Amino acid sequence: MESLQSILLGFSVVLTPVNLFFCFIGVFIGTLIGVLPGIGPAGSVALLLPFTFTLPAVTAIIMLAGIFYGSMYGGSTTSILVNIPGEAASVVTCLDGYQMARQGRAGRALGIAAIGSFIAGTLGVFLLMVMAPPVAKFALNFGPAEFFALIFFALTLLAYLAAGSVLKAFVMAAVGMIVGSVGIDSISGVIRFTFGISEFYDGLGIVPVVMGLFGVGEVLINIEETFKREIFKAQIGGLLPDKQDWKDSAKPITRGSLLGFFLGVLPGPGNITSSFLSYTIEKRFSRRPEKFGKGAIEGVAGPESANNAATAGAFIPLLTFGIPTSATMALLLGALRIHGVIPGPLLIENNPDVFWGAIISMYLGNIMLLILNLPLIGLWVKLLKVPYAILFPLILLFCLIGVYANNNSLLEINLMLFFGLIGYLLRKTGFEPAPLIFAYILCPVWEESFRQSLLVSSGDPMIFLKRPISAILLILAAFFIFSAIFSSAKRKKLIDRAG
Repeated sequence: MESLQSILLGFSVVLTPVNLFFCFIGVFIGTLIGVLPGIGPAGSVALLLPFTFTLPAVTAIIMLAGIFYGSMYGGSTTSILVNIPGEAASVVTCLDGYQMARQGRAGRALGIAAIGSFIAGTLGVFLLMVMAPPVAKFALNFGPAEFFALIFFALTLLAYLAAGSVLKAFVMAAVGMIVGSVGIDSISGVIRFTFGISEFYDGLGIVPVVMGLFGVGEVLINIEETFKREIFKAQIGGLLPDKQDWKDSAKPITRGSLLGFFLGVLPGPGNITSSFLSYTIEKRFSRRPEKFGKGAIEGVAGPESANNAATAGAFIPLLTFGIPTSATMALLLGALRIHGVIPGPLLIENNPDVFWGAIISMYLGNIMLLILNLPLIGLWVKLLKVPYAILFPLILLFCLIGVYANNNSLLEINLMLFFGLIGYLLRKTGFEPAPLIFAYILCPVWEESFRQSLLVSSGDPMIFLKRPISAILLILAAFFIFSAIFSSAKRKKLIDRAG
């Protein structure tokens, strides 16, 4: 009965004209961002974050969440028609999706991508609705020591699973901690890293930091890249899969949905990892593995289902523990805090409208996305022809307007441009900004949990090992750290031998 009342509360929140409108705006922008290669979901959420400050908290999270899972839908369109992924999770869709288009089956590829995404997204939201409340109850057992260990474990796992060098990911997490500690220490009152600038006493604002790293930084790096866009020009028809397509795709959609959801719960690029792993599994299970890479519909259905289900899974740690699993989720965490909503074990009790409203909005958002993606394929194809010489200056303009409108501060504009340059240099040198923003947003909570734990134990650091949950999480974190060191040393030995 209580669950039914919670679901009805969620529908009552979402089925208001304002929230329905912003849910549609979110999924529409998300699809657009997915279709247009470039800025990506993290950049688009950062870009629109200032425009949500005047909205109620539940409306803001409904719209921003819609951008996140909507971009997963849109990315398949570009991969299939142009052979350029709209966002990273759609890279693997290029392998078979574009080949299907070249064989005259573009409509079938687009159709199974949209329908598979709808099924996976809906199943993912159902699992989120079922699993989040008991996980939140379990999280009530967490004290300061457990939250310190959990954040440390999440940072370690994020760095361990990051693309590229693990050492670089750890460096970025350390830099994020430094950036997050700027301002007046809440416990001792000590002023840290402000360089005498009074505007920094309350810390560096999340808006200029994230818009610089993910907005300006993405634009600068994309200006250097040349996208060769040969848009598939044949008539796109037959969007609905036939009986054989359904037979070939049913199991990949099911496996991809479950795999994506549970990988989405883990820190790191869950949607990217799940799509690649789904492709590998489907190729392994297939009776015709030789057809993969040559237009196998299973190579589209499985990965597209996996990356959409992963977006739902990513909300479990965010809503129940207040721990984001990716850069985009870290931005959603920042948006909730700006609106005075603290995600964690008490979110269901303190803000049931936000919790259940966000979950139910995903049901409706998936329906909207199915409607948007199938009939409007022609529109998305036309949007692919928008020159980047027009697109990127508009993004920079929105960044400037958004940051200035936040506090009417020229200092924040300079801060955004500074972090934009930092974001550009990070990408040029192979450093991922995701661990930085992740650590920056979690730093205050992590530090406060550490200090509270030591106050409770009268300065005894063994408190972290005396509490079972904390000890287990720290042991797991140590395992991943030593595993990364061992793997790096082993790789160096192999290189030395080869040399």
